[in-house]
Amino acid sequence: MNMIFGVFMILLCICIANSYFIDKGDFEGRENKNTVSYKYDRINEVNKQCKFVLDSATELKPDDNRLYTIKEELSFINGDWWQDLNNLGAPLMPFDDRELSKSSMDLKSPMMLVSFWVTDVDRRHHSKNSIFVSGIFQLGITLEGLFSDKPYDESHRFDIWPGHSQLSINFQGIYTESDKNHGPERVMCLLGSTVLPSRGPDSGDPWGWVKEFGYTNQPLLTQDDQILLVLRYPKKLTFRNREVSGSLKSLNPKSNLKYFDEVHLSSSLSSSSNYEFTSEDVVLKACDPYPYKDTFIDGEIELYKENDFCVILERFTHQEALTVLPNWKCNGTDEFCSRLGPFVSDNEINATDGSFKNVKIVLQDVHCEKTTSKGNSGITRVSSMFRVVPPSENRFTAAQRTGITNMTLSAEGIWKSSSGQLCMVGCSGFGCDTRICLYVPLSFSIKQRSILLGTLSSISGSYFPLEFEKTVRTAELWDQYTASDPHYKYSKIDAASVVLEKDEPFNFGTVFKKSLLKFPKIENMEKFRNSLSLLSEDLTLHIPVVPDPFPSPFLTRTDFEMEILSIGPLFGRYWAQKNVSAYPYSETSEYTEKELLVNVSGRIYLVGNPYTNFSSLSVEGIYDPHIGKMYLIGCRDVRASWKILYESMDLENGLDCLVEVVISYPPTTARWLVDPTAKISITSQRNDDDPLHFVPIKLQTVPVMYRKQREDILSRRGVEGILRISTLSIAIACILSQLFYIRDKTESIPYASLVMLGVQALGYGIPLITGAEALFKKAATEFGENESYELQNSQWIRVIDYTVKLLVLFAFSLTLRLCQKVWKSRIRMLTRAPLEPHRVPNDKRVFLTTSIIHVIGYILVLIVHYINTSYKPLQTAHFIDSTGYSHAIREWETQLEEYLGLVQDFFLLPQVIANVIWRIHCKPLGRMYYVGLTSVRLLPHVYDFVRPPFPNPYFSEEYEFVNPRMDFFSKFGDIAIPTTAVVLAFIVYVQQRWNYEKLSETLSLGRAKFLPWGSKVYERLPSVSFEAELASGVSRNATSEKEQHDAE
Repeated sequence: MNMIFGVFMILLCICIANSYFIDKGDFEGRENKNTVSYKYDRINEVNKQCKFVLDSATELKPDDNRLYTIKEELSFINGDWWQDLNNLGAPLMPFDDRELSKSSMDLKSPMMLVSFWVTDVDRRHHSKNSIFVSGIFQLGITLEGLFSDKPYDESHRFDIWPGHSQLSINFQGIYTESDKNHGPERVMCLLGSTVLPSRGPDSGDPWGWVKEFGYTNQPLLTQDDQILLVLRYPKKLTFRNREVSGSLKSLNPKSNLKYFDEVHLSSSLSSSSNYEFTSEDVVLKACDPYPYKDTFIDGEIELYKENDFCVILERFTHQEALTVLPNWKCNGTDEFCSRLGPFVSDNEINATDGSFKNVKIVLQDVHCEKTTSKGNSGITRVSSMFRVVPPSENRFTAAQRTGITNMTLSAEGIWKSSSGQLCMVGCSGFGCDTRICLYVPLSFSIKQRSILLGTLSSISGSYFPLEFEKTVRTAELWDQYTASDPHYKYSKIDAASVVLEKDEPFNFGTVFKKSLLKFPKIENMEKFRNSLSLLSEDLTLHIPVVPDPFPSPFLTRTDFEMEILSIGPLFGRYWAQKNVSAYPYSETSEYTEKELLVNVSGRIYLVGNPYTNFSSLSVEGIYDPHIGKMYLIGCRDVRASWKILYESMDLENGLDCLVEVVISYPPTTARWLVDPTAKISITSQRNDDDPLHFVPIKLQTVPVMYRKQREDILSRRGVEGILRISTLSIAIACILSQLFYIRDKTESIPYASLVMLGVQALGYGIPLITGAEALFKKAATEFGENESYELQNSQWIRVIDYTVKLLVLFAFSLTLRLCQKVWKSRIRMLTRAPLEPHRVPNDKRVFLTTSIIHVIGYILVLIVHYINTSYKPLQTAHFIDSTGYSHAIREWETQLEEYLGLVQDFFLLPQVIANVIWRIHCKPLGRMYYVGLTSVRLLPHVYDFVRPPFPNPYFSEEYEFVNPRMDFFSKFGDIAIPTTAVVLAFIVYVQQRWNYEKLSETLSLGRAKFLPWGSKVYERLPSVSFEAELASGVSRNATSEKEQHDAE
């Protein structure tokens, strides 16, 4: 049997394997079937239309390697195209600019980009001077997109939507080479076919259908195969000759609606495409004597001189933008000092008035070639493209563009390890009059934070030297660069000590901090460098902030970043031990003598509309680990016009260093008792009439979470979980006490208000239905503290959550049991006296009165809220929370949710009203029940009043029923609401202690009566035994009565 089963399994495996190979073979067959076969069925037309190209073509040599690299070398992406149109011109395609008009990017211009891919080179069919080629051409107009992805083969289509238009064209034609007319070049002449957007006869508005609704789904298109494309490439790629030029023409007559004016193309080839260095003589002339003497070569900055310069240069410039610095040293005419070096500025750059705010430069296509000079000094030849990025253009998009314009510069030069200077010559359409000096510094200070810096100067002196830089970021300090020992030089420590003395007078708060609270500090002196790195991590902030004091109006999001660059002797981070958990927090509870003030340096970034002219600040100073405060001197990158900067004689390297910064960090211990937010103060030391003076900036972060605290400390979530369990346990004990109370006070059962019990049941039932927390709102993630995986999956937190849910369910069940007992007692009372239903308590009037009071109260709350917020700016329909998600704001829903919490706090209000209506002569509620539950409802307010505030302007529901930003549960509400609840409990106590007649007499003043005299409406029979008989269901047998009552 086992043998048969084994044979069966072998056969089954063979069948499965066989079917797999068959399916795979079928797939490969289908794949081969779907392989595009290129047809050259228009060669006669191509030869006719491209005759002017063939006439100047030279003979192609079969052994020429260029013929085998056509597909790789002659494709380009994201070049530029344009048309020379006049009022009567014929544009190629429409563009829907309604998206641009709706946005705030009024200065932003659409990009006109073009890409071309050679898809096939047919070497089997060729003549002596041409080869058949095919390609896909894509061009369009876009606000944000790029054309980097090749369309599907045989794809010719037109797509349009707001802010984007694109056209794909399939081409077939010839490849030739020429040495005439334009010099040595490679030429492609091709005929294309596509679908063009339909143009109307009205030349003033040829694209009327674009304005119609729903055009994106069904654009009007017409077939066109009369399109001629001519592309010209340089045979030798050099820094002077790297442009791809071309034209796209319509062969249709001008009277044809398919006709469009000539399209001009411009792009550049990658330096990997057989680049040749040819500018050695020009470079030596421009940089003579080498190194060229500029402001950096003989300065105090130490430069990188190792052999990995090119690796570092490529890493620091790849997809990165360099900041253009203002000409703060210039003293000349406005035209001379406001000029953007060798580039032709547009209106947007001219609007900066020489400050060049948000103007960037990107380095593209960095190519290096190492050589060795006669003196054995390492020489590296470098070529690159410099491209200016206007303020409104996306810098990452700009880094992908390849068009050559008056905002680009082609450069080539040499770098020698002996000097550390890269000296280059730059060429544009106006000639090669630009000298470029570029450096990689190793020494840093408060005035020198550039990991890459350089200048663009005119060889002939036609413009003022333009400086640019790339600011150092801690995350970039690794690999070959860090191995060269970069370091920081402190120069503002004495000035920071003055700030410390001014900010830290002796007071009780300072003594309390030093004695009881612990702040981030150096944990392990034996692992000094690693401890410094961990301290640097704790002091680094990337967090949302709000003004301090926190304003009531809704705010736009502002992000604060404090990046620690150096701490003590450590520059950057210590990467030798990447597993930080290998060195946990020290158990030492006291500071040692070695833990003195620590020197720190860093950079502050503020991102938000209120701080558009205060984007970054280089800081240096001291950190006091005893009280968690950092005292810093800041140098601000001022972006004012060159005139203001030149007249400000107290600038240091163009920076405003008269800035004081104080950062107060929260403690690492007792966070649930002490405000866990950091506070930032930035003030100017300049006079009020100084143009560089700014008003003081005071900010407060959302709660800061230090390293390891997500798992190690008693977080607020854990504390509130314990409080929820405690309050629910007390509430359950109070409800149980009432159940035991009515067992002995059967005559009072019917006089407990069902409305009061319903409010209690509602308070416990809502969390069960909605999944919300009871009494306290879970708040960890809503403060911008992105919980760690460990905290979210903590068994302790899960046990707390499940315990809370079980207790809520138990309290809800007990409250329903109370309702059942009251309801049954009233039914038995009604059964005993069916002809006198008025003797049985009824909650209709109680419910109506309570509802009217609360509806009026809710309307008053809305009115007061409207009055308090009417002078404030209108809030938007949506807002962004600290995690980046959008949430809708519904003020009335938020106020209603707040008011429901108020209804539960005033749960005794229906009982007070019922006692007045029913004119009771008994005690329906046990003292432990109403006093205990009142205390439970007061505890969240007491906790909210004494605990530190957690402002979070980006999330409106910080608590379930406790939100300090709204009208309820403010500091005033935390006093007024508990006071009112205590008054209601006292009224119930008085009502139950005195009978109605005595209470009415007591509240009488002469003939004035605050309560009406008693009536017979709810008068009960005086017999206690009869009351028991009613409560037990009118049993004639005392024994059965007791058994039945016990069963209940």
